[in-house]
Amino acid sequence: MFSFFKKSSLVSDISWLGIDLHSHILPGIDDGAKHIDDSLSYIYKLESLGFDKLFFTPHILKDLYPNSRDTILPALQSVQEKLDELVNPFPISAAAEYMIDDNFEIDDQLLCLPGNHILIEMSYLAESPNIEEVIFNLQIKGYKVILAHPERYNFYHKDLHRYTKLKELGCLFQLNLLAVSGYYGKNVMLIAKYLLEHHMYDLAATDLHHDKHMDILTKMVLSGKLHEKLGHYDFKNKQLFG
Repeated sequence: MFSFFKKSSLVSDISWLGIDLHSHILPGIDDGAKHIDDSLSYIYKLESLGFDKLFFTPHILKDLYPNSRDTILPALQSVQEKLDELVNPFPISAAAEYMIDDNFEIDDQLLCLPGNHILIEMSYLAESPNIEEVIFNLQIKGYKVILAHPERYNFYHKDLHRYTKLKELGCLFQLNLLAVSGYYGKNVMLIAKYLLEHHMYDLAATDLHHDKHMDILTKMVLSGKLHEKLGHYDFKNKQLFG
């Protein structure tokens, strides 16, 4: 059985995960990086920790962050041009994190991760009433659904069978790395542990928004604590997006 606290020799990088598939590093279009200099700083720091590919996934939430290809792809291009100026070959790309609410619509303009993988989220206040229908309809259209940070949905914490139901529907689960540090609170950490021990996660990511996230992640990686907690879990980041 996978052990959440499995002991290991010190590994002070994150090359074992290698690919970050969820972050908010594109500048000025959601609650993540505000300026392009911030974006570049995060990219360099993540590269130094051992990531070799980054996917940026800005929120798409109609009333708060009404992003689309028209905002996301130009922001990606602006960052790419800055990297090119510095002759930095580090690979970056973009998709989106879609809020499943009454405004979500399935169309041919959805910004997906490779292999038609689509990253979705729900409000932290309540389960999206139509979540199962949306997952089914996306799958019918050929999309592979990734639910972002399931450990953070407090409404599931006393209703654990809902996690099993979503997995039975074919939904992939993505862990926020900082969840195992207690950053989001003890209950979230315990649910992350439960999902890890029951082999429900498929992927892991930073969900990086700001300096505090970056600082805690850096300390966790360099101390070896992140690898100690997660390095032996069979995450599929490289398999699916390498």
